Amino acid sequence: MSYRAKAKRLDPAREAAFEVLCAVDERDAYANLLLPKVLSRKRVKGRDAAFATEITYGTLREMARLDAIISSASSRLVSKLGLPVRALLRIGAYQLLYMRVPAHAAVAETVDQARVHTSDGPAKLVNAALRRVSERDNEEWDNRITQGKSEQQALAICSSHPEWIVGAIAEAAKAAGRADALADILYADNESPYVTLCARPGLIDRERLADIAEDELNTNVAFSDISPWAVILQHGDPALLEPIQRGYAAVQDAGSQLVAGLLAEAPLGGTDDRWLDMCAGPGGKAGLLGALAAQRGARLLANEITPHRAELVRQNVQSLNNVQVQVADALDLEGEGFDRILLDAPCTGLGSLRRRPEARYRKSNSDLAKLTGLQRKLLRKGLEMLRGGGVLCYATCSPHVWETRLVIAEVLADRSDIEIIDAAQVAKDISGVELGNGPMLQLWPDRDETDAMFAALLRKKG
Repeated sequence: MSYRAKAKRLDPAREAAFEVLCAVDERDAYANLLLPKVLSRKRVKGRDAAFATEITYGTLREMARLDAIISSASSRLVSKLGLPVRALLRIGAYQLLYMRVPAHAAVAETVDQARVHTSDGPAKLVNAALRRVSERDNEEWDNRITQGKSEQQALAICSSHPEWIVGAIAEAAKAAGRADALADILYADNESPYVTLCARPGLIDRERLADIAEDELNTNVAFSDISPWAVILQHGDPALLEPIQRGYAAVQDAGSQLVAGLLAEAPLGGTDDRWLDMCAGPGGKAGLLGALAAQRGARLLANEITPHRAELVRQNVQSLNNVQVQVADALDLEGEGFDRILLDAPCTGLGSLRRRPEARYRKSNSDLAKLTGLQRKLLRKGLEMLRGGGVLCYATCSPHVWETRLVIAEVLADRSDIEIIDAAQVAKDISGVELGNGPMLQLWPDRDETDAMFAALLRKKG
């Protein structure tokens, strides 16, 4: 009598990472939305969940470099391999090169997954390729995969950014007087960001929020230098906190908080009771703006073109009774006389690649023409609705000069009734930190530990 060998139980954390990476590759799923669902379904918690999260996001951030190394090690282009095989090779290579996982464990666990999800042939390829990957350290691999490449091509490969994005960031850094910081900016995109909370003024103060987070999540906390409302968590799930559940606080990048603060604190004369957020979804800035407006007796109209994003705005401002949420195309808005307007314009999102690493592989230079055309139309519309003496904050989560400085320059070229306020000075007044030369504000992940937010403050004369 013969017995069939008992199948080896695969590691649930690695299986969760594999499932998410396949979905991102195959159907353009969003890792930040899918991963929590997969972890919950597989009942992966605690350290195992952290392990799966690190593999998933780390692999996405470093994918271009990993692919170059895997192609060299296997003598095959990763793009020519089947989906399960390339996902598993990336997972295994990431563990070997970026994590403190013993080489034998990283290889063996990945090969076990390959045997289940593919067949013996691909599993042997995975085994051989990963063993070759393990034979060299990171410096040796970088030297190998950049042979014969230009400086910009080598930087694109090693920092895992498409070359057009490297060029765009280089141009933006030069415009901001930080040309020498290009490599630092790109590599900062590959650092895992801490979760940042926003304590909404009038609802909860920052110190109280920090105390609650520290006690309930058993985590270390810190205060951001960039935003006076920001609390940084070392770890923990903020959704478990009562202030988050009640809408007194929200998860929001410190740079995003500062942009909302810029609009609220920009100097203006006359009335200050009608505020507008033209493109409010998903509602983080609207939540902070609404809280700041409430302290002055002002009301905020939060406009969003997409119904499901408008619902997210409603959820974000649930604790505020001075915010009206509406669904409309901002270009079709009627009325004028707004005192303060936020235009957080649709953009390429190149400033938030730390949080959405897969986005770098989904954008292309060809997206810019359509986006910049929309940005100019929205800015012109916003200026129409602004009263004399009122202030508009134009913001993007992208440092690309075509979406930032050039949009401002083109729209203002045929107008003499708009003046630029020094946003960097207003930011310094809020935070107490020097954030570059004005008049426009450009934040950077390497210097400021925020998303690469851009903001300009425009005041209508009269």
